[in-house]
Amino acid sequence: MQTQDTKLRGPAVWALVLTGVASFMAALDNLVVTTALPAIREDLGGKLEDLEWTVNAYTLTFAVLLMFGAALGDRFGRRRLFIVGLAVFTGASAAAALSPGIDALIAARAVQGVGAAIMMPLTLTLLTAAVPAARRGMALGIYGAVTGLAVASGPLIGGSLTEHISWQWIFWLNVPIGLALIPLARLRLAESTAPGARLDIPGTLLISGGLFGIVYALVNANSEGWTSAPVLTGLIVGSALVGGFIHHGFNNANPVLPMRLFRDRGFLGINLASLLMFLGMFGSIFLLSQFLQGVAGYSPTEAGLRMLPWTGMPMIVAPLAGILSDRIGGRPVVAAGLAFQALGLGWFAAILSADVSYAAQLPPLILSGIGMALYFAPAANVLMSTVTPADQGKASGTNNALREVGGALGVAVLASVFSSQGGYESPQAFTDGTIPALWIGAGAVALAAALALLVPRKAKAAPVPAGRTTAVPDKVPAAG
Repeated sequence: MQTQDTKLRGPAVWALVLTGVASFMAALDNLVVTTALPAIREDLGGKLEDLEWTVNAYTLTFAVLLMFGAALGDRFGRRRLFIVGLAVFTGASAAAALSPGIDALIAARAVQGVGAAIMMPLTLTLLTAAVPAARRGMALGIYGAVTGLAVASGPLIGGSLTEHISWQWIFWLNVPIGLALIPLARLRLAESTAPGARLDIPGTLLISGGLFGIVYALVNANSEGWTSAPVLTGLIVGSALVGGFIHHGFNNANPVLPMRLFRDRGFLGINLASLLMFLGMFGSIFLLSQFLQGVAGYSPTEAGLRMLPWTGMPMIVAPLAGILSDRIGGRPVVAAGLAFQALGLGWFAAILSADVSYAAQLPPLILSGIGMALYFAPAANVLMSTVTPADQGKASGTNNALREVGGALGVAVLASVFSSQGGYESPQAFTDGTIPALWIGAGAVALAAALALLVPRKAKAAPVPAGRTTAVPDKVPAAG
């Protein structure tokens, strides 16, 4: 037995390092750009809509292609597609750093999202396959901590690189790491496939076109008018395509997102709560990171540091939240976390002014961070309690995709509210636009807290298929 452990140690460590670093890069790029937005705007120009697309081009392609990327890996080889995703992500990062204008940057960010969507869902599959069952809990815990660290440090890393070198280095940072990971992944990771895996190309096209149309309309509504032809077309056609996707999910034999899962009120509740949580959180961070620089006068690094009580709090509180959820159940902890996040955003909206001190901002930042931690720690277990083991992979992929969709919608919705009530003309104008946007964000997260209560009080026992003594998931959950 000792000999077997020794043989497995090397591949397991390599898998943890390679998948952990890859997930760190992809998760980092969700928030690393937020504190660089003022510098990007000053250097490349562009309107508020362009800054929104700088964020949303990544999150939207990431969201709509995430489950398709997992299916590609299952069919054509997980290691092979992981390497393809790494190569696309690395190349797009270089293209973003070299962008001569805002349109080129947005296009590069969209391609980055494609690479991340292929790469990210395969990281946990590859890691789980390489780590022996006895050590899997420890390995997945380290992996989760690395991903959490990326989210927490995103604004700080983005701010520091922007201030001390240039905003381009938030993208150049990925290039040497990606170039090192590609040959190591080829040499150190084992190949695997899922026999019989099928691709749902019609479903992927329907949801991609639908979400793009809706987000395009929200982003451009204030500049072009809510009744303008492009905005109305985006809303109508986008909604119709999303409706077609839902119909497809109910009636297709192997849809990318099986709609039957949403018949469970717990699955419906936790997924809608996750979407609304990210809507309120991402949209608020998009505006507040700019407020700290453009209105409060902090440098990019100082702004990133001042966001840490919010984005970094989960690193401290999450272990305690996990223990608490084990004792009293995940539902009340998730609901309380969402309520705290909503109160934090509402508190921020209530005290925000052009001359507000950081001391006044600190309590709502801390409360929001505690809320985020209480939500994140038990959310995965709450999600998995609503499905059978055979559906856990699809459930996790669905939840991760909806989180990213929520982030894209949050930036679009809150920025639309911001631009209708204020703008970049002066610190007071920026504040006037940010306050109602934060109230909308707080309302969205408060609704998420109510929806979390749809989850059953206790996890239901997963039924075991006939003729099988243990149920085995058809796919390892995607990265979150």
